[in-house]
Amino acid sequence: MSIQLDREITQDFARAAGLEWLETNGLGGWAGTTVAGLHSRRYHGLLVAATQPPAGRTVLLSRLDETLHVEGESFDLGCNQFPGAVAPRGYEYLTSFRKDLFPVFEYEAGGVKLRKTVAAVDGENTTLVLYEVVEAPGPFVLSLRPFLAARDQHALAAANGALSQETPFADGVLRLRPYPEVPELFVAVPGAEFRSNPHWWYRFEYELDRRRGFDFQEDLWTPGVFGLELAHGDRLGVIVSTGNPARRDAFALFDKERKRREKILKALPVQDELARFLALAADGFVVRRGPSQRTVVAGYPWFGERSRDTMIALPGLCLVTGRFEDAKKILRAFAKSLHKGLLPDQLSGKSAEKGGEPEYTSVDASLWLFVAAWKYLQATGDEAFVRDTLLPALRKVIRTYDRGTLHGIRIEEDGLLAAGEGNVPLTWMDGRIGGRPMTPRHGKAVEVNALWFNALSILAGIEARLGDAAAARTLTQRAGRIHRRFQEVFWNEEAGYLYDVVNGDERDAALRPNQIFALSLPFPVLPRPKATRVLAAVEERLYTPVGLRTLAPDHPDYHAAYEGDPQSRESADHQGTVWSWLLGPYFTALVRVQGAAGRRKALAALAELRPRLGDCIARAWSVAEVLRAYVEDLQALAPKRKRR
Repeated sequence: MSIQLDREITQDFARAAGLEWLETNGLGGWAGTTVAGLHSRRYHGLLVAATQPPAGRTVLLSRLDETLHVEGESFDLGCNQFPGAVAPRGYEYLTSFRKDLFPVFEYEAGGVKLRKTVAAVDGENTTLVLYEVVEAPGPFVLSLRPFLAARDQHALAAANGALSQETPFADGVLRLRPYPEVPELFVAVPGAEFRSNPHWWYRFEYELDRRRGFDFQEDLWTPGVFGLELAHGDRLGVIVSTGNPARRDAFALFDKERKRREKILKALPVQDELARFLALAADGFVVRRGPSQRTVVAGYPWFGERSRDTMIALPGLCLVTGRFEDAKKILRAFAKSLHKGLLPDQLSGKSAEKGGEPEYTSVDASLWLFVAAWKYLQATGDEAFVRDTLLPALRKVIRTYDRGTLHGIRIEEDGLLAAGEGNVPLTWMDGRIGGRPMTPRHGKAVEVNALWFNALSILAGIEARLGDAAAARTLTQRAGRIHRRFQEVFWNEEAGYLYDVVNGDERDAALRPNQIFALSLPFPVLPRPKATRVLAAVEERLYTPVGLRTLAPDHPDYHAAYEGDPQSRESADHQGTVWSWLLGPYFTALVRVQGAAGRRKALAALAELRPRLGDCIARAWSVAEVLRAYVEDLQALAPKRKRR
């Protein structure tokens, strides 16, 4: 499902500057900006390196602006926004953009047709920029001006005297070390001359940052300009890297990366455009943590690891795509990280960018581990790993939840799971303003208890197959009691759907999408008549073509738009904002409840979603859940097991 844009879009500034592309490098770093070439966020850059994979993201090379010098005329292909002006306006020469395996741009200016391809190399902080001269009236000069930011991804650079002005250039390689604490940057332009002219350019503006209420102006430093003569049929491969690219060939690296991506596509059980499109997107979220570990980046450009997101996304990212070894490495790392029965919010500390002690603020991440383990066993048949590594971890979670653990997480007398105290939001609806949770959901949350029922049922199944038969019988009996009690506590007969949270005598009747998990998890917790009514309510009041609303529009707390400053956006985050990842459980529920008719309805909904996929923000669970449901439920195909 290649994205292809013609000049009607590429030369329309508003449209081209509103569409973003992304190339990821398997470490947590990336290259990406808008189709117009204009940076609209501080996170845009040609090389954003993950210096402590997947953390330590640093915007090293912000941009590489091209100029064509043809028969005495100059044509600038770059695009920047400054106060009151867009200059240069290179998008006016951009005749097409396409994105399949890689983003490809085609420019026409002065009789020259130039094709540019950008590729991030998997496993290293390296970006390739490949140029091909498709047509030219004669020899011309291509000049390339690099702009450095050399700062943390969340910061903005300002002109200063501390940046090193040294610009050593030899054998086609420019070597830069702007600050001692920033990695070296190498820019290799084979056959080019380099004219050193270091100075600052001031007040680049980032429009999306401005709209979001953040600082939005930045100064960038340029060391000088590369230049070389090209003619019809010539090609040039530029390497931008934190490692010395001397004696490396950009086109050979590109060919290797192309083959790697093609191999991912060949492993898919579904060979159509949509599955291929989603599988390529999924590839960007599975990244390295050191030489032998794997983890999941929850989203680009600002998210790092998140245990909840990882467990939810793992089946779609790794299992339906046949990446079983990656799944195994991820599950092993998280299974070993349990503390008082809880998974850490992220393995790398308090945030993806800063070290420190892990935080444990999720009641449901450990329960999603059960679902991921169950799907892993079904997909791989890897009984040894599940028995030796995952089973002990799952037992530990149940024991700890039974005893009670952090943040008021406890099993109440009726067997249901309650959680929450103070200002710590423990479910996926975790937005805060000034430290105060916007949707605290303290008490018995509906999806948490659907997950609790599934955890007991899944552990019973694994114990029966691989562990303790007596424990399996006890767990099955417990699950049966939870199944009955869940309906007694959560069913809202008058409304025809489930309460969202029950806390003592208080029942929150707000219609939210959390109840869809009572239908979509491996072990459904509602009988068909009630499931049918829940699904009808979700379809009527929460469904949109791009996801489910987080709150029904008739609720007084409903926010119709996610926009404005950080406080405005946080207020809307789970009070009406549409989340695409919820389409996965929705599609699964459609098939579970309505059978063949539900499958047809889901496929029709997916067809409506297709034209919008190219506009989606890069979030792991959004890609993963749509891909999982498409393969598992809508195509009714299981991933192929590897022979052991």
